[in-house]
Amino acid sequence: MLDYYLFPISYAFLTFPIAAMLCAIPILVLQYRKHGYFNKFRGVLLYLFLLYLMNALYLVILPMPASRHNAPMSSYAQLIPFNFIRDILAETRVVWSDPSTYVRLIKERAFLQVVFNIALVVPFGMFMRYYLRKSWLTCLVASLGLSLFFEVTQVTGIYGFYDYPYRLFDVDDLFLNTLGGMIGFVMARWASSHLPRLDRLDAEVDLSQKRVSYTRRSIAFMMDWIVMVPVLLLLNVLNVPLAYFLATSVYFILIPYLNGGRTLGKSFVRIRITGAGGHLRLREIAIRYGLLYLVFGGVHVLYTSLYFPGILRPMYFVGLFLMDACVFVHVLVCLFGRKQRLLHEQKSGTDHAIT
Repeated sequence: MLDYYLFPISYAFLTFPIAAMLCAIPILVLQYRKHGYFNKFRGVLLYLFLLYLMNALYLVILPMPASRHNAPMSSYAQLIPFNFIRDILAETRVVWSDPSTYVRLIKERAFLQVVFNIALVVPFGMFMRYYLRKSWLTCLVASLGLSLFFEVTQVTGIYGFYDYPYRLFDVDDLFLNTLGGMIGFVMARWASSHLPRLDRLDAEVDLSQKRVSYTRRSIAFMMDWIVMVPVLLLLNVLNVPLAYFLATSVYFILIPYLNGGRTLGKSFVRIRITGAGGHLRLREIAIRYGLLYLVFGGVHVLYTSLYFPGILRPMYFVGLFLMDACVFVHVLVCLFGRKQRLLHEQKSGTDHAIT
């Protein structure tokens, strides 16, 4: 019986690293936007919750039928409330007048099914109270909703993926799962006395003194270019002269200057560019992004767009390669030397700050 539950749990742990990588950026952005910085303890809690959700979902849907064209079951729903009590009484070898036989329950299918249905949603209830700080009524409704999602997923054959449902819709599961959520809600009060209080994690944090990580800056960079790429494609389709230089000048120099050092990507992760005196000047932002996008990026754009006769093209390519190698080494030095600043930051006197 335990193997039936251990099989999907093992799959959840095997696939968790993939899910963790896919969810890394959303989790980082969530913390950046809500709290202004990434707190490791909160991050661990969110990843534990992700692992729990994967275990819960795999327990609900695994094992799957061998083919999408599965055979129909004799019944698709069990709608009699508290039928699990009758199942336990019918299948058990416990002699109720003899307490020494009660230990047999932990080896019996009907009893273990009840235990696992309750345990399935206990972590959800704990998360609702400890992390999200929700009321008991919200936890009750959310636990019931999660259980209903599980049951509907089963009874629809994963929403029509299989020809027929391969699991029974059981009204008892709704009750037991919701009970588990409320048990978790109660347990969270005890757990809170042994864990840091989430509402006090930021009490002594000064965001103005916190370093803006390269990870955070990379997310902002990615978001900015998600915006820029369609703009550049459109400008090229319209045959706008010097489209790259025009677009980057407006987006990375003019807009941040007018918007307090923020591009769309930087606003997304709550950071901004600051000048040497705190106030960002046009000269500073022009030097910063002029070096990065108009000079460094520009020479790459020119290589792809200009005609070079004879040996000039391979010579230009070699020059680009050497420049890129130097920039790569420089970035690595700054990345691992936490106090080092990138060249375009040094020359412009600019830096990042958390908003």
